[in-house]
Amino acid sequence: MSDVRHCKVMILGAGPAGYTAALYTARAELAPVMLAGPEPGGQLTTTTDVENFPGYPEGVTGPDMMEDLRKQAERFGTEVVYDLATEVDLSSRPFKVKGDSAAYTCDTLIVSTGASAKYLGLPSEQRLRNKGVTACATCDGAFYRGQDVAVVGGGDTAMEEALFLTRMCRSVHIIHRRDEFRASKVMQKRVLENEKITVHWNRQVKEVLGEDGVTGVLMEDTTGGADETLEVTGFFLAIGHQPNSQIFNGQLDMDDAGYLKIARPGTSYTNVEGVFACGDVADKVYRQAITAAGTGCMAAIDAERWLAEQE
Repeated sequence: MSDVRHCKVMILGAGPAGYTAALYTARAELAPVMLAGPEPGGQLTTTTDVENFPGYPEGVTGPDMMEDLRKQAERFGTEVVYDLATEVDLSSRPFKVKGDSAAYTCDTLIVSTGASAKYLGLPSEQRLRNKGVTACATCDGAFYRGQDVAVVGGGDTAMEEALFLTRMCRSVHIIHRRDEFRASKVMQKRVLENEKITVHWNRQVKEVLGEDGVTGVLMEDTTGGADETLEVTGFFLAIGHQPNSQIFNGQLDMDDAGYLKIARPGTSYTNVEGVFACGDVADKVYRQAITAAGTGCMAAIDAERWLAEQE
């Protein structure tokens, strides 16, 4: 590993939050260094069309939008390094970050490592990602207007996604592996009373069907009955997200699910002075590109002011 490299501001993660933080800190002449991580561009690189980000009246593909953000951040002096942070030491300043290919130190750290949607792990599901398989109804629901769709899950997120989809879809099928939901009572009530929603209890998805697009799902009866085929053209996963926060275990405060906790409400401060969190790694509620970008701006301004105070 080469010599340790120092920077004033290091940003971990290259999604909307990270690039926005980079743009603001670069314009403040703080010469940020961004470690792009395992998926430069974040979850948006797996999204085909983005129609709900302000400023793109015709819509934009996820990869194109992330390319625009990268160019804009680099224009003001952000250095994007294609390396993955594998270890951090936040016990003293400067903070230490170990990457796959180099070692770094920084005066302040902005964490924008994002979250990853959980999938069932079926080969057919991965093959049909963005061809009818998606993990975000808010992002992609409008593409299934007037169609029949399925939602997998049994928590509040699944209920919210199903109810949201009833606004534009002809019918919504919830597939749940048990005979009761774990969602809150009020959400269950809304779902069970909605005539557009059909619940398939004690069922798990064995296969997502279709070649170039989803045509249905093969459901297995968990009580031992026969397999069933359900004809749908959209397949929405709502079984949770995994925040990419593992390398901060024992150093940054996080909730039971692994989302980083904000120490001062309305800011991006973590429990460690000089470390700021933004985007989906600290947001389990909204998880949208625009909200991630907003918190990226907050983290940049917080970091800039914090550095000024130290000097």
